[in-house]
Amino acid sequence: MLAATARVAGDLDVAEECVQDAYLAALDAWARDGVPHKPGAWLTATAKRKALDVLRREKVFRSKMPLLVEPAEEEAVAEPDEDAVPDDRLRLVFTCCHPALAREAQVALTLRLVCGVSTGDIARAFLVPETTMAARVTRAKKKIAAARIPYRVPEAAELPERLDAVLTVIHLLYTTGHTAPSGADLVRADLVDRALHLTRMLLTLMPDEPEVRGLLALLLLTDARRATRTDSEGRLLVLAEQDRSAWDRSAIAEGNRLVVGAFRTGRVGRYALQAAIASLHAVAPSYPATDWPQVVRLYDELLKRWPSPVVALNRAVAVSMAHGPEAALDEVEALARDGRLAGYHYLPAIRADLLRRLGRQREAADAYRAALDLVDNDAERGFLSARLAKAINSGSGHSSEGWTTRPGAS
Repeated sequence: MLAATARVAGDLDVAEECVQDAYLAALDAWARDGVPHKPGAWLTATAKRKALDVLRREKVFRSKMPLLVEPAEEEAVAEPDEDAVPDDRLRLVFTCCHPALAREAQVALTLRLVCGVSTGDIARAFLVPETTMAARVTRAKKKIAAARIPYRVPEAAELPERLDAVLTVIHLLYTTGHTAPSGADLVRADLVDRALHLTRMLLTLMPDEPEVRGLLALLLLTDARRATRTDSEGRLLVLAEQDRSAWDRSAIAEGNRLVVGAFRTGRVGRYALQAAIASLHAVAPSYPATDWPQVVRLYDELLKRWPSPVVALNRAVAVSMAHGPEAALDEVEALARDGRLAGYHYLPAIRADLLRRLGRQREAADAYRAALDLVDNDAERGFLSARLAKAINSGSGHSSEGWTTRPGAS
């Protein structure tokens, strides 16, 4: 609705207001006349009509009060280049990723407006307080208004400079759906499917971009495990516990082909490298039999291109399997001292796993408690609570292999 209305209004704020007005109109009309056969179409048509009303009022204002209108405002908004970005939602993603905005503002604004991700969940993805993220979104919208940045679909020649931001948006959208930051369910299938759809549209639009191939490969190879990530009662199953025979082999095959294609270009970026890591997991006969030394080497390359503390944390998990938990624990402790992952529940969760594997049960229990204090997803809380109980009641060094952070958290 927002994408379609923004095309008419030429302004994101106006489009948002018109969409909200359409919902209010529906509350009245549908209570009186009943819900229409196609409620989405009714809402979209109503929002677009309201946008046209706004444009007509502005036109009348300009004609009657010409001295109050600055010349720049009299310029007509350029018609969108329909051929440049054919998909409505993807068009709006490219539009919101305007280079005049800071990267974090681009991503946060797009996730909130276009992808329907709550401000709280966006904040968790960026590892900042919700109030901080809300302020960023507000500032981005104010900058759009103050700088008079028009709603305009970028021309084909402008797409490459916005591509990295668009990839980041889709990646974080998938991440938020893959393991929901909050709520009862582990997966938000609507966000996962939306991210996959956007990436496929993006590959159709830019088939020669290796990082687009890499992102689609990463999403396919990760999502191939979706059905096995929880048991019949919704309990989380880590990678080592999943039934690999139930993984989606067609998605894995497609993902592997895309990885090979991305690497053949010689322009390997962070998404292709993550996809290569996911591919090693996908083809391994079991969790222990994964090519862990190669996974570590790929993480080393990934850290060069994307020096993220989350990447370093994921690398530590691979190090624990390739070289033992003690070597990995040193790296995790260094990340804890660094402070950038404060509030990120996977840090104490992975530390707890390593401590338990080393037989340090009391310290592991404390680390599990620290992780529980930070997690808001019910499935993850249940998993951590069960691990905490085992750490308290067991004196063995039982391993909880397979616990890794959400893919793509930044």
